[in-house]
Amino acid sequence: MARIEERLVTMIEPAVAALGFELWGVEFVRAGKHSTLRVYIDHEDGIGVDDCADVSHQVSALLDVEDPINSEYYLEVSSPGMERPFFSAAQMQNYLGETAAVELTMAQQNRRKFKGVIKAVDGNSVEFEVEGEPMTVNYSAVKKAHLVPQLN
Repeated sequence: MARIEERLVTMIEPAVAALGFELWGVEFVRAGKHSTLRVYIDHEDGIGVDDCADVSHQVSALLDVEDPINSEYYLEVSSPGMERPFFSAAQMQNYLGETAAVELTMAQQNRRKFKGVIKAVDGNSVEFEVEGEPMTVNYSAVKKAHLVPQLN
């Protein structure tokens, strides 16, 4: 996670928790005047539009006061959805047996991008099964990862 995103998580998490939601993750996508701050929230009962609006108002007010981003940006608040992005190895623990699409910062076992079944999580280490072969990745080497929904 980038430094700005780590600061934003620390800043935003208490406000999101006070509203009764889990802060799933934060992404800041830089694109000049069209940068976007995405805040993903989760709840065991699901997330609705009103939940996103409540969190958006709270987070927006907090960001106006703290002003951690010195450029223009759009704030988006949503649920992680079916293709939920992963922001830590610990988040993958609840999805053992599910498939994740992973992009690494550097190739490992001649792969930079792969889809694999999440087999085990141990601290910051995640074991995947990729095309029948085990592959263990330290989460710090993950650039992006998200769940691949299984359609039945």
